[in-house]
Amino acid sequence: MGMEDGSIEQAVLSRRERLLALRAAQELSTAPEPDAESQPNEEEEQQDQETPNMKFRNYVPHDKNLQEGKLAPAVLPQFEDPIAAPPSPQPEANKDPFLNIAPKKPNWDLRRDVQKKLDKLEKRTQKALYQLMVEQEKQKQVTDGDDTNGVAE
Repeated sequence: MGMEDGSIEQAVLSRRERLLALRAAQELSTAPEPDAESQPNEEEEQQDQETPNMKFRNYVPHDKNLQEGKLAPAVLPQFEDPIAAPPSPQPEANKDPFLNIAPKKPNWDLRRDVQKKLDKLEKRTQKALYQLMVEQEKQKQVTDGDDTNGVAE
């Protein structure tokens, strides 16, 4: 096991060295070339870090320093209202009238076949509603009679 531990440690150290070298190379490749005149001093860097870039969409700030962060209101897209638009001219009605033959209602044959059953159901519904009303009236009279406690009026 001593041999394996040594080889693993060597592999870890070599990998760490390679990663450090890659990071250093990446930092050098992405870093801009330093100019002696354009390098900011430490005070300017601290000010840039302290003041976040704020944007105000719905709020008008009172502070003059924050006024520059105010954004212009959003512009809504314009659209044409289809209801308010003038109606387009109708196509000529002089076309052949036999081309557009259709029943007035597409379900007229279904209504004709089912109408007898609908009539029966309507009669039964009316009768059931009447019976419910009568039962409710009886219930109401019984409760009214209980409120008087058997005293005749």
